[in-house]
Amino acid sequence: MKIRVMSDSHDNLPLIAKAMELFNREQVELVLHAGDFVSPFCANILKNLKMKLVSVFGNNDGDKLFLLRRFENIGEIHEDYCEIELNGRQIVLMHQPKFMEALVASGKYDLIAYGHTHQVDVRQGPPPVVNPGECGGWLTDVATVAIVDLEAMTPTIVPL
Repeated sequence: MKIRVMSDSHDNLPLIAKAMELFNREQVELVLHAGDFVSPFCANILKNLKMKLVSVFGNNDGDKLFLLRRFENIGEIHEDYCEIELNGRQIVLMHQPKFMEALVASGKYDLIAYGHTHQVDVRQGPPPVVNPGECGGWLTDVATVAIVDLEAMTPTIVPL
C-alpha cells in the first residue's frame, strides 16, 4: 500500500491541482496533508481527490472554522497532530516538528510525517521521517510531494 504526503500548499491552486491529478492517476490509498492549506477556497481543488484525505492545521491556516466546514465532504482536519493506523502501521502526522527526537525515540510510530519548514527531509529510520517539502513552491521555487510505500517503509520525494 502506498500513501502520499503533502504539505504547505499555501493556496497555490495550480500546484494543488497538479498534485491531485497525480494522486488520482496513481490511485494511492490515502493522502496526508501536513498543514498550511491557508484559505478555505483550496477546497475547490481538493474536492476532486478520489481517495481519503487526512490533514492537520498549520500555523498559517486562517479561517479554521470555515476550513472545517469546507472539508466536511473532502476529508479530516485535526488541530495539532493526528495518529493514524493503516495496514498495521502507526503513523503520526503533524505540522511543526515539535518533539521530533522524542517521537522518534519513543518507538511508538512506524512513520512520522510533518511539514512547516518547506524543506525536504527524508530519514530512513527506523522510524522513517518525512517532510515532503512544499507543495506550493513559494519559498524554495520547488514544488514536491512524497510517496511512502507502507510495506517497505520507504519515503520518496516526487517533484510536481
